[in-house]
Amino acid sequence: MSSEIMLPAGFRTAGICCGIKASGRPDLALFVSDAPAAAAGVFTTNRVCGAPVTVSRSRVPSASARGIVINSGNSNAATGAAGLADARAMTAEVASVLGCEEHQILVCSTGVIGVPLPMHKLQRGIPAAVDSLGDSSIHLQQAATAMMTTDTFHKTASREIRNASGIVRVSGAAKGAAMIAPNMATMLGVILTDASLTPQAADQMLRHGVDRSFNCISVDGHMSTSDTVLLLANGASGVTLTEAENLQLAEAIREVCEELATSIIRDAEGADHFITVDVAGFETRQQAERVAREICESALVKTAVTGADPNWGRIVSAAGYAGVAFETEQLSLRINGTEVYLSGTPVKFDEADLSRSMKENRDVHFELTLAGGPCSGSQSARFWTSDLTAEYVRLNSEYTT
Repeated sequence: MSSEIMLPAGFRTAGICCGIKASGRPDLALFVSDAPAAAAGVFTTNRVCGAPVTVSRSRVPSASARGIVINSGNSNAATGAAGLADARAMTAEVASVLGCEEHQILVCSTGVIGVPLPMHKLQRGIPAAVDSLGDSSIHLQQAATAMMTTDTFHKTASREIRNASGIVRVSGAAKGAAMIAPNMATMLGVILTDASLTPQAADQMLRHGVDRSFNCISVDGHMSTSDTVLLLANGASGVTLTEAENLQLAEAIREVCEELATSIIRDAEGADHFITVDVAGFETRQQAERVAREICESALVKTAVTGADPNWGRIVSAAGYAGVAFETEQLSLRINGTEVYLSGTPVKFDEADLSRSMKENRDVHFELTLAGGPCSGSQSARFWTSDLTAEYVRLNSEYTT
């Protein structure tokens, strides 16, 4: 959220108002590399996907991307052939102003589903956005703000790798607050780095980062039509990374993704609590993920947290229907560090004290551990979710009305 987060070398961004949102708030963002960049993308797995997802998915991985154009306030989803033509027209307009090829531009849209894009506004706005491009932290903040829909704050993050020949930076921006579910959540993310990567390496690093961040968050279990995370790597730092430093780069990308993803959960619509779910002791990471996901998407678990109710039975039962054949007798649970369930048996604890802890702290922590038996092992997963409040219901019941 800091305004001091800097762009990697060779990138410029902009965020302006072009009139898509009735509120008059910023609704058009550009992320531009001054030189051709390696590009990779991860997209929603929803069969009903937005036209921009279809267009961008067809253009990555790439070795020659120049930019990303994003509009908010209209998702250009479920809009048929006209929506595809509009998404391509957005990229063509940006390419024309930048002096590059249409296929070098990627596109994202977020907002209300099923409404045609007001292309006359975008055709006026895109040249203005190009004129507004800059490389300061303020320009990145403006681009992140223009991506927002129901977000209450812009989301940016950055990491640096330093060696004898210079600095490599990874910076990113994201939007999201609701319609959030793993694979992927209803969100958009842009990751930029001035490291030199092949398209294949960019794809591998992005997928690793997304699998451990954006695919580990859930607000409401509803998968969007528009989810997209894009990575551009332009090599403008001029820094040569060793094999060990490339591993550091992959970790930096993952950390930026995680910071952006958890910012989405902290901004979850109407939420009072930020919930971290750690599941450990399983044979495979996939098993741990399945258990964590069921806990995160349980309305009963989420409402218990809203009410500061340490109702551990809801958490354990959600784990039990995740489709993982563990033995209940080997399962234990802690809530905010308090042991409530040990080796399949309830533990006496001070319910009033634990309830007070949940009520007085925004952060709530579940630790579910399998100690042996079938499906046990050394693998773990961490997921993040929010509680479910009456305010969330109100906000989403009024979204289009």
